Amino acid sequence: MKKVFLVALSFSLMISCAQNSKNSTSSTNGYWQQHVDYTMDVDVNVEKFQYSGTQKLVYTNNSPDDLNNVYYHLYYNAFQPGSEMDARLQSIGDPDGRMVINEGTREKPIYKSRIAMLKPNEIGYLKIKSLKQNGKDVKFKVAGTVLEVTLNEPIKSGSNVTFDMEFDGQLPVHIRRAGRNSRDDIAMSMAQWYPKMAEYDFEGWQAHPYIAREFQGVWGNFDVTIRIDRNYTIGGTGNLQNPQEIGHGYEDKTKSLNVPDTDKLAWHFKAERVHDFTWAADDEYVHDIYKMENGPDIHFFYKDRDYNKENWTKSQPLTAKAMEFFSENVGPYPWKQYSVIQAGDGGMEYAMATFVAGGGKRSNIGTIIHELGHTWFQQILANNESKHPWMDEGFTSYISGLASNKILRGGDGRPTGGRSYGGYFYVVKEGIEEPLVTHSDRFDLNTAYSVASYTKGSMFLAQLNYVIGEDNVKKTLKKYYNDFSFKHPTPNDIKRTAEKVSGLHLDWYLNEWTQTTHTIDYGIQSVDGKKITLERIGKMPMPIDVTVTYADGTTEDFNIPLRMMRGNKPTNATVIDDWAWSYPSYSFSVSKDIKKVEIDTSQLMADINRENNVYEALNKKMKN
Repeated sequence: MKKVFLVALSFSLMISCAQNSKNSTSSTNGYWQQHVDYTMDVDVNVEKFQYSGTQKLVYTNNSPDDLNNVYYHLYYNAFQPGSEMDARLQSIGDPDGRMVINEGTREKPIYKSRIAMLKPNEIGYLKIKSLKQNGKDVKFKVAGTVLEVTLNEPIKSGSNVTFDMEFDGQLPVHIRRAGRNSRDDIAMSMAQWYPKMAEYDFEGWQAHPYIAREFQGVWGNFDVTIRIDRNYTIGGTGNLQNPQEIGHGYEDKTKSLNVPDTDKLAWHFKAERVHDFTWAADDEYVHDIYKMENGPDIHFFYKDRDYNKENWTKSQPLTAKAMEFFSENVGPYPWKQYSVIQAGDGGMEYAMATFVAGGGKRSNIGTIIHELGHTWFQQILANNESKHPWMDEGFTSYISGLASNKILRGGDGRPTGGRSYGGYFYVVKEGIEEPLVTHSDRFDLNTAYSVASYTKGSMFLAQLNYVIGEDNVKKTLKKYYNDFSFKHPTPNDIKRTAEKVSGLHLDWYLNEWTQTTHTIDYGIQSVDGKKITLERIGKMPMPIDVTVTYADGTTEDFNIPLRMMRGNKPTNATVIDDWAWSYPSYSFSVSKDIKKVEIDTSQLMADINRENNVYEALNKKMKN
């Protein structure tokens, strides 16, 4: 039941990581990234949902630039009346239903922002009490969810600096992702809870305001102490350093406990090579540990309800199978533990952990598998999710869809198209599609963002199976993992990886699918005797697979390469002359009488009108 992981590869990866200087990420191609080392000590008031903390941050500037300013994210400031997130809720055409109240009807909704209704003791905030650069006070300014810091002296390229901060925080009423007393009655869902250094990369500062969308972080190490009432159990990022002083299910039961007789316990966590630190706390958590034979320990934290416990128990071996699937099909999981926590709303991925709501009468294993998949595409292969959410949400949807198909439905774990493309076909039909290059905060509608990021992003890989072949896509994902783990890959990196694996030119595919809203529509223009003429109706070109059924009942598959691919995918089909994109039609002849012609029987190609993809001689016409 528990498959053996690629242990040697995982061990090799971790050894390689350890051998690199922790602050150096240079490579022969000039790649660099910044590095952070956080040490935080936080004291929590569970009655008021407030906390005070100290933060020591050693920031290493691996960039070629001297930095005169730095920027921190203060995410909880978004949960205040009048914030940018509040304003966006009140202006967008289809606000997130979790974040608004409908004071109208279903037919004529009148949405009111829940953030606008928060009272002073219900808002979220992060207040900076003091900030020092190398021991000296430094000037700073709070601008909504971003802290703007003017340095006393520049951080020279190749040097590091120490920032010491004192801060206060208040956990907001649960509205989105983080908050107090969620619908699942979880006391504290502590996501994005600390002042977090913004990323600086080859494109400059990524100090995006928080508008309820996505995140980006700087890789580094976290040493975090959380002081909280002794009855509360914590689950989250990192490895607990003092389990015998804490208990709560973390302890080694072969050793004696030494829990201090104090009102609060000091939970000490460490996490290495992560770009975030998240935790949740509740005084009724059940804490189970599922130990894998050759994988990480998986911790589960959930409420002990009669209808809840059964589903959370059933989900544990299935989560382990998903861990195995992702490790085998993308790359090995590099940390010692992973936590699945009943917290937040819906599901949301974090470093070494996920928040998952529900788990009551309806199973949440599908959500758990999806969020676990994010570990590979947002915690290991961490692209700039604010600018390219499709590379995380889409790729995660793709790989978790394959995993769910195999683990939950007994399928073959192979990619599918057709109905799974429905959301994309909807936004195209409604005329509300926006290009994938749109910044995640600036999509006109939530629907357009969701379909672009999740559906069309997933289709990038699903359809790539059609373009370069299934085996090549599998190899592409593994090479992508090996080449870009613990870096910040860009869209060009996944394209170039696929090109190196397949030997085909794919710049056209990246451009058309992500930078435009061109659509694919191919049809059968005519069948004249043994001559077949196809036409390109949509603007986006593609290679074309055609299946011909002859009058004698036999079939023959043909592959028509797209000329600018400079080759064709591995195929058992008959490969015929290529089709240059500028020609609107293409003809070829076959050797026998024709009964039926069909374009793309796999339905992996996102053709927006399949009605013109089939010709049947019986009716002497195309189906249209």
